[in-house]
Amino acid sequence: MSTTKTFSEARTALAQGATVQDLTATALGAAEANRNLNAFLELFPESAQAQAARVDERLKNGTAGPLAGVMIAIKDNICYQDHKVSAASRILEGYTSPYSATVVERLLAADAVIVGRTNCDEFAMGSSNENSAFGGVKNPADTSTVPGGSSGGSAAAVAAGIVHAALGSDTGGSIRQPASFTGTVGFKPTYGRISRYGLIAFASSFDQIGPFTHNVDDAAALFAIMAGPDAHDSTTSRKPVEPVTLQHPGKLRIGVYREGLEREGMDPEVVAHLQGHIERLRADGHTVEIIDVPLLDHQVPTYYILATAEASSNLARFDGIRYGHRSKSAQGVDETYRLSRTEGFGPEVKRRILLGTFVLSSGYYDAYYARAQKVRRIIRDRAMADLERFDLLFGPTCPTTAFAPGSITDPVAMYLQDIFTVQANLTGMPAISLPTGMHSNGRPFGVQLTARPFDEARLFAAAKHLF
Repeated sequence: MSTTKTFSEARTALAQGATVQDLTATALGAAEANRNLNAFLELFPESAQAQAARVDERLKNGTAGPLAGVMIAIKDNICYQDHKVSAASRILEGYTSPYSATVVERLLAADAVIVGRTNCDEFAMGSSNENSAFGGVKNPADTSTVPGGSSGGSAAAVAAGIVHAALGSDTGGSIRQPASFTGTVGFKPTYGRISRYGLIAFASSFDQIGPFTHNVDDAAALFAIMAGPDAHDSTTSRKPVEPVTLQHPGKLRIGVYREGLEREGMDPEVVAHLQGHIERLRADGHTVEIIDVPLLDHQVPTYYILATAEASSNLARFDGIRYGHRSKSAQGVDETYRLSRTEGFGPEVKRRILLGTFVLSSGYYDAYYARAQKVRRIIRDRAMADLERFDLLFGPTCPTTAFAPGSITDPVAMYLQDIFTVQANLTGMPAISLPTGMHSNGRPFGVQLTARPFDEARLFAAAKHLF
């Protein structure tokens, strides 16, 4: 049977006589047919078909969950019991998880089928998916370009029509930037809205799990299932999850960041597209005002100081002693630590561990880490002040469309890929990237909406009806 892209198409196929096992076989076949993309590190045919058979039985009994027939892929930093997880790193190659992430448990309980784990930048550190220990991912929208990172494999799996949805993690834009590059919907929730239990940590005060989908409806449906408190994750909020009805939000006050229209390095076609949206929104009766991004030039440096510091601490557990890669040539404990980490981590991960260790070191802590924490608070306070005046903030997801592999070799230039996405992670606000543009070079690009913390219902409604 032909592939289905959305949840509604999957439900229609089931209503017309297809089984969940049929849909699963189709997804697995599509993944095999698209191996050239390198989107998947591993497929799960046995567990996927076993889950599909269980869901088919529930459909017959009338007890199936809301995600019956939905095919999902998970980023290779999200744990699934009795399945391998490596964070695309040699240091965890061959490791099998003894437990499932909370999001995985909730999706399976809703009768979704998980078909495989997707490629990503090693330990979610990157903006192009070129940092994976298992090779880069190709962008289905243009295979001569990268899919973005770090969740590039998940974005590619959805964009290629292999699965209906895929989970990624967003630390500084790692869902929204790949969504923009691949022409998919990418959603990052409010910090604490979706459990991080079972997510291999990069930077714990930034990381959030979110979905890639083909439309807003499906992203909202996944959010409703995954959101809510979790006893395993003390950072999840107990604030009630507001139902997402996707009703028209009415006339809104929208702030548009000036830097997304005027900043040097912005692609002229992306700017023209944004201006077209502004004119249309005003014509539809919405209040649209141009405002300045608070401390824009400080956001990326602040993010990378804090994120690398947290990474240095989090990745200390990968030492070659308890699990993961252990150097065969090491002699003694000290050499085991040093050689195991040297052999197991890739260049970008080493760079960030070293930077994070430096900013946390004696004599530099106050100058870098402590100061960055203060700047983060100022950035959040100013962003929240903007959201007291406006219902939503609107701008580009990225300055440009997808680029060719190897075309950005300067680490700082690569870090600036996050210039419009890191604000949501620094502040904990929810944000979504929507595929509303197509460049003359044939590559898609997205626009970004940001809302107040825990205001996902309005964010999804605006995303559906306004764009």
